[in-house]
Amino acid sequence: MKWKTVCKFLPILGIGLFIYLIIKLDITKIFQEIKNLNLFLLPIILIIVVLFYLIQTSKWFVIARKQKIDLSFSEAFRINWISDFYGFVTPGKLGAIIRVNYLKNKGADIGKGVSNFVIDKFLDLASLFILAFGVGAIIFSKKIIPAAGIYVSGFIFVFLVIFFLIFYKKENCRRLLGFFHKRFVPKRFKEKSKNLFNSFYEDFPPISFLLGAFFLNLVCWVTNYFVLYLIAISLGISINFIYFLVILAISTVIAQIPITINGLGTREATLISLFGVMGVSSVKVFSMSVLGIMIMSIIPAIISIILILLEKKK
Repeated sequence: MKWKTVCKFLPILGIGLFIYLIIKLDITKIFQEIKNLNLFLLPIILIIVVLFYLIQTSKWFVIARKQKIDLSFSEAFRINWISDFYGFVTPGKLGAIIRVNYLKNKGADIGKGVSNFVIDKFLDLASLFILAFGVGAIIFSKKIIPAAGIYVSGFIFVFLVIFFLIFYKKENCRRLLGFFHKRFVPKRFKEKSKNLFNSFYEDFPPISFLLGAFFLNLVCWVTNYFVLYLIAISLGISINFIYFLVILAISTVIAQIPITINGLGTREATLISLFGVMGVSSVKVFSMSVLGIMIMSIIPAIISIILILLEKKK
């Protein structure tokens, strides 16, 4: 079987796993749990969702301005909301790269737009893995979080940091990519690729600045998980927030494997497995995840579609 064919059917695996869990857990029980959602907490949850998008936009906005990309915060908020929708419907959230096109319309070179996306994606993943590894290691002595999840997260975090530090320096990257540029890039594309490379490193933020953006990204993830924590509380799931944080981080790490749309299915299976160790029922965990998708992804996606349609109308 060809690799392209395999890639085409990979997302079906996650969706199939999601449907299997619905059938196994009994859809009527899931709906019953969802109906038990504490509606008094719903306004607070929605406010925190908006706060999450504001923090997420702020992190990306300060990076863009540091790269001398001229856009207002309101424009950044709209672009971030739309790109998040494209990320939601693609494996590994790679669809968020649509942001490059919006930045191009704001006068930024494609190379600078790509570097903006790469920096943002790196900070997003690095902060996720440090949450899974760092906080997970702290409570490892409790024997609640599987050692494998912590070790894998730690290994990937170290790999990401080393990889980034190597490619952070323009000259290092030039040496590494020079061989491929000379031998494999067609002559008619050599000048364009050289310009793309130079614009990629133009106005690249310093390490000290990126560290600040990294901590802002940590706040972003914690805010995201706090929304799910409130949903869990409203469903009667009682668990220490630190444990909850690590379990969510590890499940999100698993969801980054690009075999399904937005980690659908693989994330739920991981959550059920990890929360099961703490005695939480599978139906409650699955219901929490479904509500989280509805509140954190589907509702914002509907707003994004409206924004996209309004843009096309203009």
